[in-house]
Amino acid sequence: METRIKRTTLATAVMLLFIPWLTGNAQDTYRSATTHVTINGTSTLHDWNMGSSSGQTTASFTIEGNQVKKINTLTFTVAAESLKSDKSALDKNAYKALDTDKHKNITFTMTSGTVTATGSNAFQVKATGRLTIAGVTRQTTIAATGQFNPSDKSVTFNGSTTFKMTVYDVKPPTVMMGTIKTGDEITVSYNGKLTAQ
Repeated sequence: METRIKRTTLATAVMLLFIPWLTGNAQDTYRSATTHVTINGTSTLHDWNMGSSSGQTTASFTIEGNQVKKINTLTFTVAAESLKSDKSALDKNAYKALDTDKHKNITFTMTSGTVTATGSNAFQVKATGRLTIAGVTRQTTIAATGQFNPSDKSVTFNGSTTFKMTVYDVKPPTVMMGTIKTGDEITVSYNGKLTAQ
C-alpha cells in the first residue's frame, strides 16, 4: 500500500512539473487568409510594380508566453498570373517570361529558420529555403519582422527580399516591341496576418 502511494505521488509530481512546460511552449500552426505581395522593378522608361493579394502562407511557431521563440515550418505560394500591374502589355510579357502556361505558382518552402526577439511580442525571422520561380528552384534566405498579438493569438508580418530575375532563368520582360526594357533586379515585398488553425 505504501509503495503504491509513493508511486502515485511520484507520478503526480512528474505531471505537475510538465504542466507549465506544456502550457507555456505551444507549437501552433498558423495560416494567412491573404498575403499581399508586391514586386518592384526598374525599366529604361520608369519604375514599375506588380502586385497580388492572393498569396497564401502557412507557418508553425513555438510560442512561450506571448513571445514567438522558434519557427518550425514555413510555406508560401502565389499564383503567378494573380500578379498585376497597371499595364496589360507588361503583365502579358511577364507571364510569358514566367512561363505561366507550365508553371502556375511561385512557391517558397523553408528548410531552416531563426527567430530573434526584438521587443514585447515582436520578433525577426530569417528563413532559408527553396524558392521556385518559373519552374527553377534556388536556395534563398528571406527576412521578415513579426508581431504576436495575444488578444486574438494572431501573427502579423512584413518584409522584403531583393534578387535578380536571371538567377531563376527568367528573362526580364520588355514592352513596346522591346523599346522599353526592365531591369534584372527586383524587390519582392510581402505582408499579411496569420491566424491559428
